[in-house]
Amino acid sequence: MTKGNSGNRFSTEVRARAVRLVLENEADYRTRSECFRSISKKIGCSPETLRDWVNKQAVETGDREGLTQSERAQMKELQREIRELRQANDILRKASAFFAAADLDRLWKR
Repeated sequence: MTKGNSGNRFSTEVRARAVRLVLENEADYRTRSECFRSISKKIGCSPETLRDWVNKQAVETGDREGLTQSERAQMKELQREIRELRQANDILRKASAFFAAADLDRLWKR
C-alpha cells in the first residue's frame, strides 16, 4: 500500500483510488472540504494532500487549467538545456575574447 520513500508514501494506485473516491462520493457531503477530511482519514493522508491529488488529476484530464506532468517535465528539460547553452555561450565568448587579445598582442609585437 505504501512505499518506503518518504517523499512518495502512497503508490500511484492508492492515489488514483483516493481521487476516484472523492469524485464519486463528493455529492454525499455538504462541502468538498468535508469530503476531503473524511476520505483522507480512511486513506491515511492529510486533507491537503488529497486535495493536491484531486487538483493534479483535474489538470491531467484537462478539467482544470495548469501544466500537466509531461509539460512540467518538458519545461524542466528545456530550462536545463537553456542553462547549458548559456554556459557554452559564456565559455565561447571568453575564449573568443582571449584569442582576440592574443592576436592583438602578436600584431603589436611585430
